[in-house]
Amino acid sequence: MEELGHLIKLRHEKLDDLREKGISPYINRFKIDTTIQTLVQNFSEGTKEELDEKGHNCILAGRIMTRRKHGKTTFLNIQDSSGQIQVFMNKNVLGEETYEFLGKLDIGDIIGVNGRISKTKTGELTLFADKFTLLSKSLLPLPEKWHGLTDVETRFRQRYLDLISNEDAIKTAKDRSLLVSTIRQFMSERGFIEVETPMLVPIAAGGMAHPFTTHHNALNRDLFLRIATELHLKRLVIQVLPAHQYGLIQHLIYI
Repeated sequence: MEELGHLIKLRHEKLDDLREKGISPYINRFKIDTTIQTLVQNFSEGTKEELDEKGHNCILAGRIMTRRKHGKTTFLNIQDSSGQIQVFMNKNVLGEETYEFLGKLDIGDIIGVNGRISKTKTGELTLFADKFTLLSKSLLPLPEKWHGLTDVETRFRQRYLDLISNEDAIKTAKDRSLLVSTIRQFMSERGFIEVETPMLVPIAAGGMAHPFTTHHNALNRDLFLRIATELHLKRLVIQVLPAHQYGLIQHLIYI
């Protein structure tokens, strides 16, 4: 815990140092023209020679996940919402001052990168950077890089860390989003109507569950967190919807 506090303190000191030098640690606007997934799909099959001949330049942004320094060169792995890609940083290309600034960045920082897409001698798809921009300074260290986030309690209480660290977690989140949107489209095409019911209600109803109680200051009244949506949905069916739709909504209520 003490070591974690020391790391956080160092990052705050770096943040203060950036501001003293007139460098904004949080950029409001940065325009990209591609995503990592798009680069992988379009260029992973090409050879190094073919990609060098094309000389395709692009702009993308991502979070620094790993960093490996070898003399005047640094390899980064950056991650966006679609995947990861390797970035090659060279001192001779970036310039001494910019390359020195690169060394002050931390794992977890978000950067924007301009560069040429090609492959290394080992055949790994790589973005050869000629410019980078710090977009967001990370003040909290990420979980240990090799094993990811394994503590179940932390995974559920700090879901954002789980999504950053575990590929399976982000895949599950994307699959769930696709599933929900597909169900919505399916129902909409068949005449179903999506409605919202109140979250806070004046009567504690919903089986034997113990209700959560709060006080609404503006209305000066006690309210309860809803447990079941059934009562409001039934009122909606009876009072608002035409009779010919009753069967559809009745079915929707009890799915």
